[in-house]
Amino acid sequence: MGIAEAVCLILGVLCLLYYLAILLYSGITTDFAWIWVAAGIFLLGMGHFLKYVRCHPGAVPVWVLWGGSVILLIGILVFLYLTGCVVSGMSRKAEPGLDYVIVLGAQVRGERPSRALRKRLDRAAEYARENPDTVLILSGGKGSGEDISEAECMYRYLTEQGIDPKRLKREDRSTSTKENLEFCRELYHPENCRTGLVSNNFHIYRALALARKSGYTQIYGIPASSDIGMQPHNVVREVFALAVLKITGKL
Repeated sequence: MGIAEAVCLILGVLCLLYYLAILLYSGITTDFAWIWVAAGIFLLGMGHFLKYVRCHPGAVPVWVLWGGSVILLIGILVFLYLTGCVVSGMSRKAEPGLDYVIVLGAQVRGERPSRALRKRLDRAAEYARENPDTVLILSGGKGSGEDISEAECMYRYLTEQGIDPKRLKREDRSTSTKENLEFCRELYHPENCRTGLVSNNFHIYRALALARKSGYTQIYGIPASSDIGMQPHNVVREVFALAVLKITGKL
């Protein structure tokens, strides 16, 4: 067996095993989990294809092999570039003394925050304690399976953590990051203020890019942590989200 065949087969199996791990950890409703099945099948198929080419010289035209290799290489380079963008957002340091901080919503389970949202809120509470003059804008509407809006859930959680309710503003209509940013503009004047964005670290780069696209000029990322086991999935999902936004001209 050639090295390339072995690498493809091993990576294919790892993708399928990681998919099973995601299901066991977070459940079948996890967004975009199917990509690991697709990647696993593709890599296993590629491994068998490479074996066929090795065992049957000349069976596949040379131009097909070269063309496929170039397309694959371009795809890998684009993926690595976008991955670098996502990782760059994860390492940002919080800017002190911001006027406002927008806390981007995430899934609410009934009336309680999901793990991802709780990590955002803990980071927001930490920043609020370190910067007592900063006002927090809690942004997120009510989605499927949620008994209250994400903004209301965040408000309750932060007040339970001792954050003064007078420092909290709620935006409870949005259903996406783009709407988060657009509707928050109605609560203050971001062009005259220094604004922070709290989200899980893998989401910071895209959130900041969308904010700049929406007209925010003095905008800074405040990364919250995320589950280590889910980090590969989160990064890959962000890469595809960025690719779609760039292809459609929305970013």
